[in-house]
Amino acid sequence: MGNMEKWCKEWHTLTFYQKFEQVVAWILTFTIALIILISLYDLLLQTFLILFKLRLNPLEHKVFQTLFGMFMTVLIALEFKHSILKVTVHKEGIVQVKTVVLIALLALTRKFIILDFKGEPALKIFALAFSVLALGIIYWLLREQAFRYKED
Repeated sequence: MGNMEKWCKEWHTLTFYQKFEQVVAWILTFTIALIILISLYDLLLQTFLILFKLRLNPLEHKVFQTLFGMFMTVLIALEFKHSILKVTVHKEGIVQVKTVVLIALLALTRKFIILDFKGEPALKIFALAFSVLALGIIYWLLREQAFRYKED
């Protein structure tokens, strides 16, 4: 049985809300895929301009921050799209908390990469670091819970 036939067969068994959830997930997947393509194009264009046109050193801190920040943005968007895509293939009902925490960790990691530590107040850096620690602990607890659930 082909994927389309399987999808049609499964579609008839879904409740109204599950169908609604599927349609929303497909729209979000398409939208985020479009955003990823535009971001990837911009990343490639900016990389080309920085390295070949402006001949800037990619190891210079500001240049590295700019390029790596854009790179991390694309990765975060890909992870976000992947989490939505799981809903559309019925692997998971709604976006899982663990995935949301992982995306938040990626976003905070990106923030630390592009952050200019000299220009930021110490309290803001501490708050960001505490957020990473808290999210890391939450992610670890969720992962441990999933491992225990699989063992039972």
